[in-house]
Amino acid sequence: MNMKHNGYWIFRIMVLVLIFTGSQLLAQTKYTLAPSSEMKISGGSTLHDWDMTSNAAKGEGMFVMEGNQFKGIKSLKVQMEAETLKSGTRGLDSNAYKALDTKKNKDVSFTLKEITGSGSSYQAKGDFTIAGVTKPASFPVKLTQSGSNLTFEGSFDTKLTNFSIDPPTALLGTVKTHDDIKISFKTIFQPSK
Repeated sequence: MNMKHNGYWIFRIMVLVLIFTGSQLLAQTKYTLAPSSEMKISGGSTLHDWDMTSNAAKGEGMFVMEGNQFKGIKSLKVQMEAETLKSGTRGLDSNAYKALDTKKNKDVSFTLKEITGSGSSYQAKGDFTIAGVTKPASFPVKLTQSGSNLTFEGSFDTKLTNFSIDPPTALLGTVKTHDDIKISFKTIFQPSK
């Protein structure tokens, strides 16, 4: 009888230990994109190089955390209105919006499918949707953690024609946009409130 009673208490203590330590091990936390995040598309033309930048992206994800340490991402999506990309030159912006067909395809987005790595070096795989066309992408990402905020920086080289975009021209075709572009980002995620 006494053995049965001791076994019961040992079992209860083990369950309590598992509950308290298990809740500290891995937790999924919802994070949202901070307004200070930056997305940029860079390219060139027969006249000059150009950059179009946006600070208007929105995004959220379920991050796997162990205490305050980043361990992975369960899900993540970032999107922005294409017309929030600005170069500082109205003509370039107008040609870009026409090439992206922003009247029909309002958003540019990225959906993460997988992230691997550790420390500050990761490899991200996911889908970019630009001008209504979705293509897979794989690229390195650097992670910096400051308190509970997580900053991801990286870039991805691709071509406009991969997204069925004809490289724009200007001045009766004498200025031609190069097909090669670079998508770069510095995204800061913070725990949702």
